[in-house]
Amino acid sequence: MRLRRLPALVAVAAALLSAPAAQAATYPDPGYVTGDIEAVHDPSMIRAADGSYLLYSTDQYLQIRRSTDRIHFTKIGSVWPNGAPWTAPFTDPAKPEYLWAPDISFHNGKYYLYYAASSLGSRNSAIFLATSTTGLPDSWTNQGIVVQTSTSNDYNAIDPNLFVDSSGRWWLSFGSWWTGIKMIRLDPATGKRSTSDTALRSIAQRTGSTTAEEAPYIVQHGGYYYLFVSWDLCCQGTKSTYRVMVGRSTSITGPYTDRNGVRMTAGGGTQILASHGAVHGPGHVAVLHDTDADVLTYHYYYSDATPLTGKLGINLIGYDSAGWPYVY
Repeated sequence: MRLRRLPALVAVAAALLSAPAAQAATYPDPGYVTGDIEAVHDPSMIRAADGSYLLYSTDQYLQIRRSTDRIHFTKIGSVWPNGAPWTAPFTDPAKPEYLWAPDISFHNGKYYLYYAASSLGSRNSAIFLATSTTGLPDSWTNQGIVVQTSTSNDYNAIDPNLFVDSSGRWWLSFGSWWTGIKMIRLDPATGKRSTSDTALRSIAQRTGSTTAEEAPYIVQHGGYYYLFVSWDLCCQGTKSTYRVMVGRSTSITGPYTDRNGVRMTAGGGTQILASHGAVHGPGHVAVLHDTDADVLTYHYYYSDATPLTGKLGINLIGYDSAGWPYVY
């Protein structure tokens, strides 16, 4: 069930064990995947009860792909094959079917899918929740809006990621550009925003000449919570400058700091994946804790043919002697 790896990637991983991830001179190419791997944007993957993999991505009503080996992927349909009219107040009128950034997880005997509806450059955005007992196309129930924003807000409700901590508390990180990445508490009984803890927490923000930061994803390893984000420009084909940054904290709510101790709310972030060779703008990562390794999914660009969609990238994540993640 492991990804097929070239010997060179093994050598890179061995070298990284003794070298800081931020100082890596090269990054691995995406692992070997086949099938319906084009037009995969903002991928998020889960392992189903039957051992197969379900992968969700941004596109027409949220595309679903299935794999039995984590290598060959087949498109099997969409979350909303009959449309999602409840998202229309937030989507681009020219592309109302284009829904963003699905985040998949399994809790309480069912699949939870958080996703966003918005349009490029807009803060008229909302994060919705859908649930299903199978995770398959046309099995989903709309649970409504979790959080929304408008031009009156200085943050943006897109790119959701759910994290359930060891105490059973539910947290949703989200956001982009403007004032960066936010976090709210959810009610485990509903999957919606908590009514007892309504705080809006800031966990990452760029400083300087750009606010280009989005796509948070939190994982736990050892005694740390790791916050992955994507910096710079997506969706520009081979001109994309997307790159993956990370910080960590001993508390789920932060502060998250990079390898040099700089807080992510003050522009900090340690780079672990960026453009190299024919791989352009890798980003919008998600992490699956699989039986053999932590599996990183993301999209990247290799041509200017489909700049808004990208291609599926899969690699593995390791941790060096100082506890910092690296990609191999």
